[in-house]
Amino acid sequence: MAVTAQSFAPHDAMAADLLPHAADTTDGSHDLAHILRVFRNAMRIHAVEGGDGGVIAASALLHDCVAVEKNSPLRPQASRLAAGKAAGILRGLAWPGDRIAAVSHAILAHSFSANIPPETLEAKILRDADRLDAIGMVGAARCFYVAGRLNSALYDPADPRAENRPVDDRAYSIDHFPAKLFRLADGFQTAAGAALARERHRRLEEFYHLFLEEIA
Repeated sequence: MAVTAQSFAPHDAMAADLLPHAADTTDGSHDLAHILRVFRNAMRIHAVEGGDGGVIAASALLHDCVAVEKNSPLRPQASRLAAGKAAGILRGLAWPGDRIAAVSHAILAHSFSANIPPETLEAKILRDADRLDAIGMVGAARCFYVAGRLNSALYDPADPRAENRPVDDRAYSIDHFPAKLFRLADGFQTAAGAALARERHRRLEEFYHLFLEEIA
């Protein structure tokens, strides 16, 4: 089933306006399916934590509206570029300035690479929702998908655990687990997000150890 505006109920009217701008559909790790998963994660956290649901929904819909490859020198600027583009889109839809600023900040602060602290509940929820999609089984799948796009090897056959070499997740996709993915669960901003992250982190660790066991 295709991702449609109706997939984003109860914010389907907003999604009808924003989906055309939402994602680079040539990248399967940041496509509309990713946008939908992040939206659903955000709504699940929002149901517990509160916040402005419209700001959270718009932030989830537009957080990847500018596509920057993982190996691009512009990668640390991706969330800033997306925040600026999102603000322009929302201005064109006559959103109030304070709500545009709230969406823009949430998008700006969601990125791991940008390292900008989220200052609002809505920004914390978006950050948690996006990071939930980077851990667990979906996170593992996305890791290997991106590695394939970047022509990385699966692992170093001489030292897959990086015990006697520096971790290098540009060369070996399994290195991305200790380099980044295992660090994400400790940085969650909301109690509801952290609770979801603990279980996904456990699954990610299990996947990693089973993978290494099979190639031993």
